[in-house]
Amino acid sequence: MKAVTTSPTEHVDGPAPVVDVILPCLNEAEALPWVLAHIPAGWRALAVDNGSTDGSAALARDLGATVVHEPRRGFGAACHAGLTAATADVVCFCDCDASLDPSLLVPFVSEVRAGHADMVLGRRRPQGRGAWPVHARAGNLALARMLRRRTGLRLRDLGPLRAARREALLGLCLTDRRSGYPLQMVVRAADAGWRIAEHDVPYLPRTGVSKVTGTWRGTWQAVRDMRRVLTEPTTPSAGGGAPR
Repeated sequence: MKAVTTSPTEHVDGPAPVVDVILPCLNEAEALPWVLAHIPAGWRALAVDNGSTDGSAALARDLGATVVHEPRRGFGAACHAGLTAATADVVCFCDCDASLDPSLLVPFVSEVRAGHADMVLGRRRPQGRGAWPVHARAGNLALARMLRRRTGLRLRDLGPLRAARREALLGLCLTDRRSGYPLQMVVRAADAGWRIAEHDVPYLPRTGVSKVTGTWRGTWQAVRDMRRVLTEPTTPSAGGGAPR
């Protein structure tokens, strides 16, 4: 696979890949070889470098990924840069810290393509000690409960492993560029009437240091970002509802 470096809004020339997997990346050189080795054959990895200083971008390029540069710091900024750079009909999101196996996305994509769901999320099930700190689980549980009150969705996780159609996601007009991005995606999809499915996935101890949930302070900042999302008024997507 030829590696190409793009700006946040450029599309790569040539035919669209089967699936684009968006990998927000900030100093993940240690985890990248494992993550990229688990990208399904025929799919394209979009490694979105968010200002790494450990050579992550060059390593990802050498390993065959397409590198997208997003200088604005923020998890949501990196995710959205990957979404706008993607060209595949179906796109996936996956953390780039080796805590989640990208190959688990194969049935998610099949479910979206078959029309059984508009978005598929992975419910993280910790495997081994240190896979999911207690404070991070508590924050996630609190947010899931607030999400239920806000949308009626009975999700048990707001996991980063997910799949949906690219054009439909762009139609949600997502604006958060921090930790609230994944939640805003689900909230706006629910407001637009999307069918959202959730399936268990193994969650492994991450490689390296977490930028968000590795500390109480980081977790609290993420929860604060997401609480702000939950106070937004109900806004149907600009695309006019659920993709079909």
